[in-house]
Amino acid sequence: MCLNIPVIPDLEEVQEEDFAMQVAAPPSVQVNRVLTYRDLDNDLMKYAAFQTLDGEIDLKLLSKVLAPEQEVREDDVIWDWNHLYTEVASDLLSEWDSGQSEKEENLMNKNA
Repeated sequence: MCLNIPVIPDLEEVQEEDFAMQVAAPPSVQVNRVLTYRDLDNDLMKYAAFQTLDGEIDLKLLSKVLAPEQEVREDDVIWDWNHLYTEVASDLLSEWDSGQSEKEENLMNKNA
């Protein structure tokens, strides 16, 4: 009875083989083109397929009020974490202070 047991090759056996001239085949990758806003706008106006979602949800009202690319395009701005954190913290503190002063005014008016 002969068992077919796979054998793991020794390192010495592998080193004897010449892999220097063997080149792996490059992977085949399918590149999907990303649509621009202009393409999406043109498609939205041309095709009725974008007027419904899953054949059930009517998107006509939404597509009528979508803003064009020119109105929503913004320049890329690099965010500085320290500046952004300071700005948000300052806004939150000013809102909290105004809320506190309103509460104090309400208490003063009730006590008067």
